[in-house]
Amino acid sequence: MNIVVTGAAGFIGSHLSEALLKQGHKVRGFDHVGQTAEFHIKRDNLKHLLGHPNFEWQSVNLVYADLEQMIEDADVVFHQAGIAGVRNSWGDSFNDYLESNILLTQKILEACKKAAKLKKLIYASSSSVYGGGSGQYSAEHSPTRPISPYGLTKLAGEQLCDLYYKQYGIPFTALRYFTVYGPRQRPDMGFHRFMKAALLDDPLTIYGNGEQTRDFTYISDVVEANIAAMNSSKHGTVYNIGGVETASVNAVIAKIEELSGKKLQLTYLPEQAGDPFTTRADISLARKELGYNPIVSLDEGLPREWSYISSLYRNGK
Repeated sequence: MNIVVTGAAGFIGSHLSEALLKQGHKVRGFDHVGQTAEFHIKRDNLKHLLGHPNFEWQSVNLVYADLEQMIEDADVVFHQAGIAGVRNSWGDSFNDYLESNILLTQKILEACKKAAKLKKLIYASSSSVYGGGSGQYSAEHSPTRPISPYGLTKLAGEQLCDLYYKQYGIPFTALRYFTVYGPRQRPDMGFHRFMKAALLDDPLTIYGNGEQTRDFTYISDVVEANIAAMNSSKHGTVYNIGGVETASVNAVIAKIEELSGKKLQLTYLPEQAGDPFTTRADISLARKELGYNPIVSLDEGLPREWSYISSLYRNGK
């Protein structure tokens, strides 16, 4: 099939693109790779994609791109692009979140209306739509009460997809990711920050008391969920995509100290606005309808990310 992946140079998008190519699909990857502090990381993410005979790549700001032309021949669109992160979504930067997470999603949906061959649009959503903090498992029917501007934008993207499904028949599936980790994880994300600090003997700031818990989902499980959603005949659906286990931040830090053989230099500061205390995914619907079955535990996944972080920063990057 002809497949479009937005955010193809990102953490999830690059892994997903590789998996699709291995299955024999043709992939057109789009992302905005500017000369930023993360440029070398996105460049590394692409190294197994560039040069592949079935991969077409373009660095472009998608908000201002000709999306109709990009999507017109697509059988499937994976919309992974956007700005992530709870803490940075407050204040003046909210305008960037509006543009990249809501306006871009609307533009992609408009382009999908004119894509005659389109079989599925998969929208990357987030557990941030729930808010969190109750300690209970979140199911797809649980109340959506974001406690951050970021979560609000991801929920708005879901609702736009639903509007276009009901009005125009756009065959979408939304996947609510729960704290994805693994090689190529973004530098602002917890495990990346923790491991980099351990490797370089840098001090590390933890917001909150460290007892907050997350449902951690390994990257290969997330990729499998996306491919299962692509192959599903059900449309207009939303699924939680969580991992094998939940753990506290302090428990993860202890595992990283064991991996590195070092004690981290920790400073605990007050919780940040918009950070949920707990996220826990009820994935029973994804198990039933997508055949989703996460298999990678923290004890298996963390060493893989540690190997990646070690390679990334020991090379002087």
